[in-house]
Amino acid sequence: MTAAIRARFSVARPGFALEADLALPGRGVTVLYGPSGAGKTTLMRAIAGLERHPGRLEVDGAVWQDDAAGVFLPVHRRPIGYVFQEASLLPHLTVQDNLDFGWKRIAPADRQDVDRGQVLDMLGIGHLLGRRPASLSGGERQRVAIARALLTHPRLLLMDEPLAAVDASRKQEVLPHLERLRDELSIPIVYISHSPDEVARLADHMVLLDAGRVLASGPIAEVTARLDLPLALDDNAGVVLDGTAVSCDAGYGLADVRVGDCVVRLTHGPVAAGAALRLRILARDVSLSLSAHAESSILNQLPATVVADQPAASPAHVIVRLDAGGMPLLARITRQSRDRLGIAPGRGVWVQFKAAGILAR
Repeated sequence: MTAAIRARFSVARPGFALEADLALPGRGVTVLYGPSGAGKTTLMRAIAGLERHPGRLEVDGAVWQDDAAGVFLPVHRRPIGYVFQEASLLPHLTVQDNLDFGWKRIAPADRQDVDRGQVLDMLGIGHLLGRRPASLSGGERQRVAIARALLTHPRLLLMDEPLAAVDASRKQEVLPHLERLRDELSIPIVYISHSPDEVARLADHMVLLDAGRVLASGPIAEVTARLDLPLALDDNAGVVLDGTAVSCDAGYGLADVRVGDCVVRLTHGPVAAGAALRLRILARDVSLSLSAHAESSILNQLPATVVADQPAASPAHVIVRLDAGGMPLLARITRQSRDRLGIAPGRGVWVQFKAAGILAR
């Protein structure tokens, strides 16, 4: 990973402290994740310059803050786009005028050419330009707010729980557009979320925060597969993996996807060979056996090696880390099963998980 964002901050205020020293990638989505009060918004506001705390910030080679050198770029001079939980559109203006309003507030010397048509297309709002905010759904308003931020041509896009105020159905409407931004934009996005589903779908890099401490920072596949983090104890514990479609069986609604040296079968609509897919396999959906079972409805049975195990949140269970041909997996099994099967680091096993149990995009 080539770091394009280097952020180091030290925050001390009554009842809360934050220490962060991060190197983040210059493309894709970095998700700040953790419980309420972990410091996610404080960190994002420090990056934006909305709060000033001791530290240093460098973005794509430009120093925005360096206390030792007496450098601090105020927020209005930082080329950022900031999307909040609420769209905050001007109600008396049309969508077109809301988009123009943000653009006109940028100093002429700081304006850069932006492909407005591409932005409208990526967010699917071209047909909304003549409407006013009151006539838009929550998802449409947020897409307009994102477009407004992008049309300032930021070098960094900050998004603070942009879907928190959007209901579940509208969230599903917006997420594909956010995936397009991730895949097509060349600027880094820092994104705060409490939702495991959003993280699984959007994150390339993950920063896990708790009580003002950075517990982990790294590629999503690495962080979600670690046993030493609170994520492994969560009911939604599981790995997030990137794969490549190998083939599609339209008759059965199945697709084969290569991850590492393994091919995983999952339920999916038509997909072209070579297409990139994001998979999420939950630990609770993975079982272990000492041999393959030919007469089984479970389509995914792969040889794997036990890497480690640790107690789960429930005293009846353990979490097992596995390596299946370079593909990391987690399995939540009972302590009784672990002892009965002799599950221990180095042991060869077969992992099993249903095709219908894999979440894929």
